[in-house]
Amino acid sequence: MIVSGFSIARNAVSYGYPIVEAISSILPLCDEFIVNVGTSEDGTLDLVKSMKSQKIKIMEREWDMSLRKGGQLISVESNHALSQCMGDWCFYIQADEVLHEKYFPVVRSAMECFLSNGKIEALQFRYKHFYGSYDYYQDNNRKWYTKECRVVKRHPNTVSWGDGMDFRHRDGSKLRFKRIDAEIYHYGWVRPPKTMVTKQEAFRRLYVSDADIAADLPVNLYTDLGNLKRFADAHPKVMEDRVRTENWAFNARLEVQQPHWVRHIKIFFHPVTKRVQRLTQRMRKTQHSDKQ
Repeated sequence: MIVSGFSIARNAVSYGYPIVEAISSILPLCDEFIVNVGTSEDGTLDLVKSMKSQKIKIMEREWDMSLRKGGQLISVESNHALSQCMGDWCFYIQADEVLHEKYFPVVRSAMECFLSNGKIEALQFRYKHFYGSYDYYQDNNRKWYTKECRVVKRHPNTVSWGDGMDFRHRDGSKLRFKRIDAEIYHYGWVRPPKTMVTKQEAFRRLYVSDADIAADLPVNLYTDLGNLKRFADAHPKVMEDRVRTENWAFNARLEVQQPHWVRHIKIFFHPVTKRVQRLTQRMRKTQHSDKQ
């Protein structure tokens, strides 16, 4: 069994992406690792080159920053990296994602178990989204995605999809996957505030025009409070230095959150309440039209 890891990065230093930690977190499971590094204005390329591993192979590319519809640039560049993979399995890790080392046996066992199983095309992981600080994570499974496929069998018909959050067949149909007992730690919302503003502005450019970005400035950080939980476990070893050097203040406001059971009842019924709201809005519009 051969395993290829792959990832993409551009301006990772300026935007505070833990790209070295992301790669390092799955490197022990991989026989090779492909990194697509887009032309950057900071030291991203040098940072990746500083990783002393014979497994790492770097692609230097000029990314097409005009690809803004739905963040498709991420999947386009992820597919360029995927195309260079030679493994039976391909393990994708984004530049702000980290696999805890405690899950190594689970992931390796699953890859070995399902390698020859033609009915399984991918392995799906749970997700934990840290928010504002390394001490808190989001606890709202309606708003924050809770599972994604990150290990896929190499096949010409399997591609990164949408904005790089999913893998599908080229026709858009979903892969047949096995959900495994392993979790990806997502640190996309944990950075010093100034770096977080810079990162968010740059990230939005993958989706909307400069005019739309300018209309929404300044960026308001950490507005998604109310469903946070304190993290009581240990972070992955590769993240220990970053966690130890956290030097900014973040107020999670746990003291004003509603009780756990109240929050989860609301989260459970959230799709119903949204449908009721949309129906009410349509009824009001219809009544308004009839009056005219």
